[in-house]
Amino acid sequence: MISSEQFKEILSKKVLIGDGAMGTMLYQQGVFLNSCFEEVNLNSPELVKNIHKKYIEAGADFIETNTFGANSFKLAKFGLQDKVEQVNTAAAELARQCAGSDCLVAGSIGPIGWQLSQYSEDKIFEAHKIFYEQASALINAGVDFIILETFQNAQEICVAIDTILSKFDIAIAAHMTVDHGDETIYGEPITSALEPVCNRNIAALGLNCSIGPSDMLSSMEKIRQITDMPLSVLPNAGMPRQVEGRMLYMSTPEYMAEYAKRFFEKGARIIGGCCGTTPDHIREMVRAVRALDKAEIKTKSREVITITEPQREKELPPAIPLSEKSKLGQKIATGQKVFTIELTSPKGINIQSTIEKAQICADAGIDAINVPDGPRASSRLSPMVTCVKIQEHCNIETILHFCCRDRNLIGMQSDLLGASVMDLRNILVITGDPPKLGQYPDATGVFDMDSIALTSVLRNLNSGIDIGGNDLSSQLALTIGVGANPVAAEMDREIERFKRKVEAGAEYAITQPVFDIDMLLNFLAKTESFHIPIIAGIWPFTSYKNAEFMANEVPGVVVPETLLERMSAAKTKEQGTKIGIEIASEMIEKLENIVQGFAISAPFGNVKTTLTVLGKD
Repeated sequence: MISSEQFKEILSKKVLIGDGAMGTMLYQQGVFLNSCFEEVNLNSPELVKNIHKKYIEAGADFIETNTFGANSFKLAKFGLQDKVEQVNTAAAELARQCAGSDCLVAGSIGPIGWQLSQYSEDKIFEAHKIFYEQASALINAGVDFIILETFQNAQEICVAIDTILSKFDIAIAAHMTVDHGDETIYGEPITSALEPVCNRNIAALGLNCSIGPSDMLSSMEKIRQITDMPLSVLPNAGMPRQVEGRMLYMSTPEYMAEYAKRFFEKGARIIGGCCGTTPDHIREMVRAVRALDKAEIKTKSREVITITEPQREKELPPAIPLSEKSKLGQKIATGQKVFTIELTSPKGINIQSTIEKAQICADAGIDAINVPDGPRASSRLSPMVTCVKIQEHCNIETILHFCCRDRNLIGMQSDLLGASVMDLRNILVITGDPPKLGQYPDATGVFDMDSIALTSVLRNLNSGIDIGGNDLSSQLALTIGVGANPVAAEMDREIERFKRKVEAGAEYAITQPVFDIDMLLNFLAKTESFHIPIIAGIWPFTSYKNAEFMANEVPGVVVPETLLERMSAAKTKEQGTKIGIEIASEMIEKLENIVQGFAISAPFGNVKTTLTVLGKD
């Protein structure tokens, strides 16, 4: 049994991923909807254990007992009101057997099922007895904490909390459910309903069931405004649809995983699923969130470390001005518009196609080629080698994206010195996606530094100082670019980190692909005082599927519904490309007098499409 304080300590160190639906899985295994799902603990225990094992194999940090409706009132409908202790004890023991020592067990308790009008003083007294009977059976059988789920009435969930805490020192994660309007079924705003719950000594507060991940994200944002308590979110896998007589939940594992990342970015400390969520959903959610959580922990541990210029007996010569570092730097420094095109390195060693595309860009008057460093944690030809080959064969500069993920501090400095020797003068510093988000989940992310610290290192190298504070034989002349995300889920945090990048020495910034102009304008307004040139990222959609992918699968990207609807009108590949070009061109036209330039991606390496966006076809 874990106390509330102990549970909060666990959540301060890692995000806990829960399991998914038990009822959905039992239904898929042939248990009829009009059956008592909780009785399965007694008559088909192996069925329950197999479901628990699948969730554990998917990576869940805790599993819930099959006891959501195992109170005397609900069991009475099946003539089982005298088996409350037996049903709950069996469920807890089954979960405990499967969990072992590596997985926590949550005792699931749902509402009694009374209407709000039924809560007289006598009923409240009876509710205390009902909740105590179920909770005591679960706790005595060895659950680690209690999870209260799908409560619609704040008074009832408070009765449940008070009953349990009056007798047991155990952590409680309390969940209510809302509709699409962020209200309970009784029309009360969820923020008002949860106020009395916030005043109780629970370990986590949140929402589950009834709505899908998109609506739950919106509701979670509202709850965050009224409490700093650890938040828990367990959405349905979208809204169910009837297909050939069966109720199916339509959200894919990949879609749920994308929203799991957004829950994490918004500060959720418990993330799982409710109705319709299967082990496949949980597996993808674990894969997405656990990697981000580990990277976040490393980032937090690094934030106390700063790279500063040591005290020196003699003054250093001033850093080389941006305008003298490169042709790109000269244009940025003098306020001229810059246009870059992003090309990824090949997956193999054949670089000829990349060079040919770069030459097409050079002939069209593009200023530089952006070369990402292992985008989305993929493994490709070294971006540094790609940049060298492009500059050797084409009359165009490159911007080398330099990622903190794959090198330690010493390796990063060595490569930056090497970049300078090879005349790669433009560097874009990024932290990088965690490896577990890519195709090599067993790879290790180094993350000795984040982009802020590396920016400071690069500034010192430009001043002639290495990471140990030693003098270099000469100063470097590398432009220092950084990334920016105008649609970050945690905007205050993004602004603060961007400010620190500028203070560390950033000279310009390139944004993530922007599709929501209003959000970009809001970001520019909030960062105007930083006085740093902004180059807007532009991604031309190639199809509706591509637009959906950007909206649901790429971290840090927000695609407005209006653009998705517009792309959905495309019936052929050619129509999709045409509409995508029109959208990108319109965005450039609207932003032309607002940003310093544009970094335009070449989806699937099609530079001709990208040049068409710029009217250079």
